[in-house]
Amino acid sequence: MNKNIFSSKILPLILVALLSSTVTAYGFLQWYERNPKYVVLSEEEAKVFEKKSNNKFDADYAITFDKNSVDIENIKKYNKVKKLLTSHYYQEVDQNQMLEGAIAGMVSALKDPYTVYFTKDQMQVFTESTSGSYVGIGVSLNMDSDGLMTVVEAFNGSPAKEAGIMPGDKIVKVDDQDVTTISDQDYIVSIIKGEENTKVKITVFRPSEGTYVDFDIIRKKIKIENITSELIDKDIGYIKINMFDSEIAKYFGDHLNGLLAKNIKGLIIDLRDNPGGDYKQVCAIADRLLPEGLIVYTEDRLGNRIEEKSDSTELGMPLAILVNGNSASASEILAGAVKDHDKGTLIGTRTFGKGLVQAVEPLEDGSGLKFTIARYFTPSGVCIHQDGIEPDIEVKLDEKYSNLPVSQVPREDDTQLQKAVEVIHGQID
Repeated sequence: MNKNIFSSKILPLILVALLSSTVTAYGFLQWYERNPKYVVLSEEEAKVFEKKSNNKFDADYAITFDKNSVDIENIKKYNKVKKLLTSHYYQEVDQNQMLEGAIAGMVSALKDPYTVYFTKDQMQVFTESTSGSYVGIGVSLNMDSDGLMTVVEAFNGSPAKEAGIMPGDKIVKVDDQDVTTISDQDYIVSIIKGEENTKVKITVFRPSEGTYVDFDIIRKKIKIENITSELIDKDIGYIKINMFDSEIAKYFGDHLNGLLAKNIKGLIIDLRDNPGGDYKQVCAIADRLLPEGLIVYTEDRLGNRIEEKSDSTELGMPLAILVNGNSASASEILAGAVKDHDKGTLIGTRTFGKGLVQAVEPLEDGSGLKFTIARYFTPSGVCIHQDGIEPDIEVKLDEKYSNLPVSQVPREDDTQLQKAVEVIHGQID
């Protein structure tokens, strides 16, 4: 790709780098005199200059643009705005903060909700959410209508559970810091988390007793339970996948093997409220279920196509996939592949419709970039982006559960699961 470096009056960063080194800038400035409006160096020429300067000039610290795509007046405007702010803003300007804002603005200008710049703290949270584990005390939290962080669940075997924290407890202090007036949930979670084997003091208000209770808890590595399984009606296996984390295919195999050992005759996979996750992991799960053939393929902006295929090993029994409007991305890859291969029945409501693939690139300071690199297509060549996948059998939950996560719907009222059981029984019998 032909990228170029704009310098001197337009982007003084390069000139500053040159003049602050012991390298003569004579040749560079001669070039500028022949181009009085702006100086352009190709990326390759910048690397040559870097080599000739004995690496005292680092081309990686230059800001680059494609000269054929950028209006030079926008570069001039950028410098004008920067100069006005640094010279005349009523407070001293942190230029590092301005650069951070410029990076975030560059990303947001794409107007792609799936392309995101993460700060260091945000990158850590994102990495934890996709890795399937984190260091903390092992609680699920939600901010209530009064703005108090409330314990929804203390996970089995977690430090919080062992210490005695209970669902309904309101966290009022963390290490003696009052958090009742803090509305930033991410901040509260971040101070509860910390280094493994360190202590955190949690003060809760327990409404059921009307008392405040202090807990000294040692932080431990917490494994997020993104998959569960059970036996329904003696001969139907049920697997719920909350998210496709970086290890989910292995755990799916373990759960499936456990159910097969109980001689199940049919399987229900619940992908409701599953936002997606790791592309390779969902393909590995699809490979376990489907016969030889195409699972999914992606195409980038140049039309380059990459295919994921399954081998000849397949599940070989009645299969139902539960989906809803929150089943997205990787969930739709699995649902779409099962549907196109006609190897299962999709039950529920139309899926979310996210047919884009993202890559994640960690940056040197701990921040990171998640950006869209391709569209994906089901085996039949359909890109479901913004359209979603229509189930084979549409079943809606009662309207009173429309704003609740599926996990909070009583089993006796879960009409979608009930229909899946009915369908599997019909195919078994």
